[in-house]
Amino acid sequence: MDFDFEQLAPEDRYRLLCSFVAPRPIALVSTRGATGTPNAAPMSFFNVFSQDPPIVILGMQAKPDGTEKETLRNIRRDGEFVISLCDMPLAQAMVDCGIGFPDAVDEVALTGLTHAPSLKVAPSRVAEAPAAMECRLSQIIDYPRRAIVLGEVIQMHVRNECLDDQGRYVRPEAYQPVARLHADNYVVCDRQFVLKASEELKTGS
Repeated sequence: MDFDFEQLAPEDRYRLLCSFVAPRPIALVSTRGATGTPNAAPMSFFNVFSQDPPIVILGMQAKPDGTEKETLRNIRRDGEFVISLCDMPLAQAMVDCGIGFPDAVDEVALTGLTHAPSLKVAPSRVAEAPAAMECRLSQIIDYPRRAIVLGEVIQMHVRNECLDDQGRYVRPEAYQPVARLHADNYVVCDRQFVLKASEELKTGS
């Protein structure tokens, strides 16, 4: 089958893109409201795109009525946010943080999670997360009903048992992130394998 994306309806483009560009890591994004109320929202249009500078990217869609979601409004105003990464113990709370609560609701507390203070930004991180990244806004690229947020990671927190004794490599048995497939379907990264380039082909190149 072939699909002309210049003619295809947005909801059909979304269905195809999200179904085939998968699994996608999930960012539980923490910000602070205008009155200081903590806010947290999960986003699967998320990834890391550079280490020098250390840049992460978030894709944020508008509400059905076309207005901006609270997370984006907070990032525009304050220029900072925290990304907490999610594993299975956080999975249900992460999904529940995505319910469209009023701005005055603290999603972290409501879902039974715990705030932990950040070192360089005002928004807190999720204490139960295996890893979290404090970010400073680098750039926002605006499209109709969509914004692409580029953030520079300025501090990272990692649970001790997720790394080897030297603090260099992830222990796959300890860090098994949850990723999104499509709709309400998710996968956990609990089966890793090593795959290297063919020595025969490398020798002949």
